Amino acid sequence: MRRRQFITFLVRPNSGWPQDLGVRHNKWVRLLMALSGMTYMLSSPSALSQELVTQDLEAASEQQVFNNACRTCHTIKEGDNRLGPNLYKIIGRKAGSLPDYNYSSAMKGAGFVWDEEKLEHFIANPDEVVPGNNMKPYSGLASTDDRKKVMVFLLSVTTGRP
Repeated sequence: MRRRQFITFLVRPNSGWPQDLGVRHNKWVRLLMALSGMTYMLSSPSALSQELVTQDLEAASEQQVFNNACRTCHTIKEGDNRLGPNLYKIIGRKAGSLPDYNYSSAMKGAGFVWDEEKLEHFIANPDEVVPGNNMKPYSGLASTDDRKKVMVFLLSVTTGRP
C-alpha cells in the first residue's frame, strides 16, 4: 500500500476499499488511539513533575539562603519576634512599626515603608539605609544572587506563593 493510499485509508476507511480493510482499519485506529493516549499519559506527568521538582528546588534554595543569612535573628511567622522582628509581610510595612517589638530609635525614626528596592538595599548594607540600627554584627549580604533569593523568599511569604 502506498503512502497516499494509506493516508486515504486512515481518513476514509470505507471509500471503496475491500471490506476486510475496513475491519483492519478499526483495529489500527483503536491501536493508534491507545498508543497515543498512553504516550500522552506517560510523557505529560514526567514533564510536569520535572517542572515541579525544579520549582521546589528553587524554593528550597531561596529558603536555605534566608535560613543561613537571616533566621538566626528573624522569623517569617506573624507575631513571632526574636532577637529581630518577624519579617512576615514586611513589604509594604512601615519601618520600625511592629507594636510588639522594641526597635532602635534609628529604625523607629526611619520614616519609610519597606518596598523591594529598599529592602534589598538594606539586606546588602543595613548601615547605609538606616544608620544606627541594631543589626550588629550583621553587616550585609554581599552576593547579589543571594540577596535576590532572600527577596524572592520574603515575597513568597508576602504573597502566599508556595
